Amino acid sequence: MKYINFSDEDFQRANTIDLARYLQSKGERLKKVGSTYQYIYTDGSGTHDSVTISGAKWYDHKNQRGGYAVRFLQEFFGMSFQEAMLELLGGHISAVTSQKSEKSAAKPFVLPEANKDMRRVFAYLSKQRYIAPDVISHFAHEKKLFEDKKYHNVVFVGTDENNVPKQASVRSAISFGKPFRITVAGSDTRYSFSHFGVDEKLYVFEAPIDMLSFITLYPKDWRQHSYIAMNGVYESAVLTALESHSQLEKVYLCTDNDGGGIEAAERLLDILSEHGYAEIFRITPEQKDWNEVLKEQNGAEFLPPVPHKRKEKYLEFVSALGEVKINSNRISADLISIYNSADYVRLAEFSLSASEHFMRISGEKFPLEQIKSKLSREYKCYLDKGGIPVKSNKLKSAVSAGVELLRARSQTASEFKMTAKKFYEIADFALRLAAEESLIHQNEQRETPEKSPDEEPREVCISM
Repeated sequence: MKYINFSDEDFQRANTIDLARYLQSKGERLKKVGSTYQYIYTDGSGTHDSVTISGAKWYDHKNQRGGYAVRFLQEFFGMSFQEAMLELLGGHISAVTSQKSEKSAAKPFVLPEANKDMRRVFAYLSKQRYIAPDVISHFAHEKKLFEDKKYHNVVFVGTDENNVPKQASVRSAISFGKPFRITVAGSDTRYSFSHFGVDEKLYVFEAPIDMLSFITLYPKDWRQHSYIAMNGVYESAVLTALESHSQLEKVYLCTDNDGGGIEAAERLLDILSEHGYAEIFRITPEQKDWNEVLKEQNGAEFLPPVPHKRKEKYLEFVSALGEVKINSNRISADLISIYNSADYVRLAEFSLSASEHFMRISGEKFPLEQIKSKLSREYKCYLDKGGIPVKSNKLKSAVSAGVELLRARSQTASEFKMTAKKFYEIADFALRLAAEESLIHQNEQRETPEKSPDEEPREVCISM
């Protein structure tokens, strides 16, 4: 699917539909309970009604997570972000969009009025954020950073190729309470807070303060390089910058060292690769983000990195996989038996060995360690969406397809390779499901440390 750069308005429209009405239009089972609905679904462990829907919002009480329509389609229908957006903005959207989501006239872009000085902002950035004074002064002189007159917030300005302001983000300059961040109405998301030098390097960040912190940490020849803050994880400004500055060939993804930053880096890598950029690198801060590194260096309290638990668990399972002896006369029976046991790590182990077996029959050597390396390398956490119901259904479909291929009794090398590929896919889906179950189990243990669950063993059966 060709990547579509949805606007903020598109995202708002998609996420403000009446979710219950949408699901009813799709034939899904719902039960009205007062002013809310319960979504009723079935997976390998039975039928569930733990999801509550109210207007555009949903919450899964069983798995302790929720959100809006886009995430719902990702979690329960296994759609990618792109697929969910297209679905919600497509044919169904006009019938189920809430009245509140009626599109209003676009507001013109106007910068906040600047204060006569920027003493508060300068003090905030230099004393609390530890950003070098000369770096602050440079961007202030370029009129890309100033203090607004009304609230004394920090304003970061994004300009176009002619240095005309097109975008601005505002952040509170306070040391207490929850920080305030907004994007100025009418901003053009193709532009963002940035600096463009003369060499071939572009450094990409999530937020302006991350960018200023990095420059402070690595000041050598910084004006020769180029830097851009995405104001979140929006890539449109990055693509515009690359298109407008032909000398930029090397892209360094400097997003945060947490779940969102890790996913953003993977997603940006794929998007940039699709656009023909080959020299893409990842630079990861040792702490949660670059400003936290700067705080650590200055002896202030800092936030440590936050691991991507799902990715780490998946890679942990891959690393531990061993080799299983394959009985050529029992592959189909063994596949079904292991699947029905619900031991998904064992299923992955068996499937990878079966994949190697069929590759060998096809005439190609593909050792188990090489297959494991391929699994680890190709795993993208930003694409690993959906809860247990979605992942259970994907695995069941893959196993069913695998059994059908075995029944066809492949004879040619290409057919054997197709069967090997299907077993590789089964292993991947099995590990994703195993990781999801493991994380949920860990969360349940943390929430009820002194309770032992008294549950009936789950039966996961498949009939072929």
